[in-house]
Amino acid sequence: MAKTKEQKGKVIEKNSADIKNATNLIFADFGGTKTADIRTLRSTLKGLDSRMEVIKKRLLKIILKTKGIDFDPKQFAAQVGTIFVRGEISEVAGPVYKFSKDKEKFKMLGGIDLIKGESIDGEFLKRIGQLPPREVLLAQVLGGMVAPLRAFMWIIQERSKKMNS
Repeated sequence: MAKTKEQKGKVIEKNSADIKNATNLIFADFGGTKTADIRTLRSTLKGLDSRMEVIKKRLLKIILKTKGIDFDPKQFAAQVGTIFVRGEISEVAGPVYKFSKDKEKFKMLGGIDLIKGESIDGEFLKRIGQLPPREVLLAQVLGGMVAPLRAFMWIIQERSKKMNS
């Protein structure tokens, strides 16, 4: 059923407010994905202080224009779900990527960095989603920095043992 002009105005108003609070947008093709699966994704996103909304492409273009972003969602041939990301994009791209791995018809199409006003390629989003969580990356960097010091300390300790014996 077609929406009235008033309903469309409410959609634009509500999502314009959400864009002001968001740092990034992720666009996903959800066509052919079961409703129960989408509900699961939405609850996961809610826990990450993000949300997914299905907005008609024409209305989405108007909403983006109010933010000063020249982006045409009609470039996507598929049905588009918009994920409003409030925090770091890496925190949301990971769970969305894992969700898309299990659902062959669900695909990340691309996104927008609202702070920089730049488009984000779908493949780039996929690569961000494949990264380990931030804490794991920091632990790996710290491990890489500490490993040579640990090896040096071991060498010194072994040399001191030989000299003392």
